[in-house]
Amino acid sequence: MRHGKKFNHLGRTTSHRSAMLSNMACSLIEHKRINTTVAKAKALRVYVEPLLTKSKDDSTHNRRTVFSYLQSKEAVAELFRTVAPKIAERNGGYTRIIKTGFRPGDAADMAMIELVDFNDIYNPNEEEKKTTRRSRRTSAKKVEAVATSTAEDVVAPVNENAANEEPADADNADAPNADKDASTLDGKTD
Repeated sequence: MRHGKKFNHLGRTTSHRSAMLSNMACSLIEHKRINTTVAKAKALRVYVEPLLTKSKDDSTHNRRTVFSYLQSKEAVAELFRTVAPKIAERNGGYTRIIKTGFRPGDAADMAMIELVDFNDIYNPNEEEKKTTRRSRRTSAKKVEAVATSTAEDVVAPVNENAANEEPADADNADAPNADKDASTLDGKTD
């Protein structure tokens, strides 16, 4: 009889189960989403959500408590630096489990578990980008102003280069004459 057994043992011993959940939690924090079976995803959700709640208050005590569960400095650092600020406004429900079908080998029910605030594609609570309507006339003026300023920028360097090239051409024009003068001084004629 299984009276009073409230959580799924996942067919593993206590030490194996705790190590597996710890590793899965580290992977979830590092990659923001992982694929696993539905049973493991549900067990992981129960395991990781209290850790995410603890990460909202960045104190030495909470860091040590979370480290005792995860046993990974990198995962703890990632959790407190990047994950905690994003979930600060959320009151629980930090993970989402999406069923993805059946595994080909043994037909196990598969799921993807992800951190809700790190999904850019589907996030119903995120504010939509505010778009303002602009009349054509306003945008046309801006386009003309930008085009005019760009044209002036392009024309100005060309004029400067042209002004700089003219004296250079004048120097080059004098140079052949100077060669002719030098050759006539040597007594050679072309």
